[in-house]
Amino acid sequence: MSVAGDVDKYEKVMELAKRRGFFWPSYEIYGGVAGFYDLGPLGVRLKENIVSLWREHFIKRQQHVVVEIETPIIGPSRVYEASGHIEHFTDPIVECLKCGRKFRADHLIEEKLGIKAEGLTPEEMTKIIREHDLRCPVCGGPLSEVRRFNLLFKTTIGPYTQNVGYLRPETAQGMFVAFKRVYEVSRQRLPLGIAQVGRVARNEISPRQGIMRLREFTIAELEFFFDPEDPWQGGVLDELLGRLGDTKLRILTADAKMRGKDKPEEYGVREAIEEGVITTPWLGYWMAIARDFVLDLGVSYSDMYFDEKLPEERAHYAAQTFDQLVRVSRLGWLEVSGHAYRTDYDLSRHMKYSGQDLRVFKPLKEPKIVEKKIVLVDPRWLGQTFRKKAKDIMNALRELDAESVEKRLAEKGYIEVLGARIPADKVKIVTKKEKITGKKFIPHVAEPSFGVERLLFVTLDHAYTERDGRVVLKLPRRIAPVKAAVFPLVRDERLVKIAREAWWRLLDAGFYAVYDDDGSIGRRYARVDEIGVPVAITVDYQTLEDGTVTLRDRDTWKQVRINLSDLVDAVRRFIYENTSLEKLAP
Repeated sequence: MSVAGDVDKYEKVMELAKRRGFFWPSYEIYGGVAGFYDLGPLGVRLKENIVSLWREHFIKRQQHVVVEIETPIIGPSRVYEASGHIEHFTDPIVECLKCGRKFRADHLIEEKLGIKAEGLTPEEMTKIIREHDLRCPVCGGPLSEVRRFNLLFKTTIGPYTQNVGYLRPETAQGMFVAFKRVYEVSRQRLPLGIAQVGRVARNEISPRQGIMRLREFTIAELEFFFDPEDPWQGGVLDELLGRLGDTKLRILTADAKMRGKDKPEEYGVREAIEEGVITTPWLGYWMAIARDFVLDLGVSYSDMYFDEKLPEERAHYAAQTFDQLVRVSRLGWLEVSGHAYRTDYDLSRHMKYSGQDLRVFKPLKEPKIVEKKIVLVDPRWLGQTFRKKAKDIMNALRELDAESVEKRLAEKGYIEVLGARIPADKVKIVTKKEKITGKKFIPHVAEPSFGVERLLFVTLDHAYTERDGRVVLKLPRRIAPVKAAVFPLVRDERLVKIAREAWWRLLDAGFYAVYDDDGSIGRRYARVDEIGVPVAITVDYQTLEDGTVTLRDRDTWKQVRINLSDLVDAVRRFIYENTSLEKLAP
């Protein structure tokens, strides 16, 4: 039933996708542009169903702690300065000095030499290229030194060239910037997940691998905010983990890789958290949800594992990262999602760059009285001496540690704040009693992030089978783009009328369904098997006698007869409840 030869299967999946309208290269009539793909009618439906399934796993089932928002695709440059993308969102690039073609340096090294180059500096990659005399793979010309290339798409906002903006490379920053607003409308409670599905853009150097590496694509992302001092959040996580039961994860840890191992080990989710394999509990929880989600796309447990990134491989914002890898034809292990512990990096950076307080308040169970030393400066003298800077200096003084100030005054006779020198005789250190009812802190973040177009390919790749020389696309029933097909056995007006009435009944019930009376019944079955339609309904001459029709299972090719009056309910149970064909028969 499976297809022999991974390379052969890959070509067949890509050919099917183009021929039957799942996806194809964009701008084909102009020769195409690398990194851009169109989704056809079936691709749009399949993608919509995959996203719907993602929402069910990550939002609907966790709706008491997760909400969804939508933010703009274009953001002002200040946002991406704060996020670190302008500085860090780069890939290594090398140019042929003869033909001018540009290549991603680490990929070129890995393809030609089998040396893992991810995480190496440009200087280290240049040295490898020189030592092994690597040359342009197209014309054989010499290669330049490796440099960094920023992957952000740059634009302007409005008519002013100085008003620089960028197309977002992830949906995450929109959620971080909106965090305080969402937190307030969510009754100021943690934990809080903010989810978003949307288009993103990355100006890849030399995208290959078809739809797997795009310059514009869709991301489904969740930023989950929690208290780092109480990550279990008073039992919230315990309850959720309890609902997972004995969920297992296959994990290849960074430590195991550094010891030369290349095979993942199996851990229970709670075990992986308690043993410190996963450093923060919420990251482990969302990895388990990701496992179940990808299983529901038709990927088997043995064809999936989580690969922990080495420190030099992690993004600039991450303290720990796992890639969820799925085995696919030709390409081997393909990353379908990333799971990053982003700590408080993003919120703290946006606080610094925006000047806004993005901390949350955590009340104490019982208020307490504490003695606190504070730094005071003569306000009149401060205003007369520093004028416009006086307010900023006063605010900065409030943040100073009083004991450190005392020490500096004793050593130097003055303190410096924002470049202003304040003599000891203008400074007072006083002790005050203060009632503490709680404290402010910056939440930490666990992030699962999925590339949707990759999921679409993975789903097709794992669904593709052949039987008796025919393609059978065994898509999970609930995500199949077309749920049912209706056929009259032959073009007899009596059968056609009943078949079209049955088809309209399915449409009115909300199903995507096709009607086909062209060609032999066997050829029509083959056409819908090839696009993954789970069930076919045939109206034949027995229908005229007893009001029954046949239901045919795409995967087994078995058939049962049911009453036409029960058709909608039978299709619903077959598709959404996975009811077997035999149980649908009266």
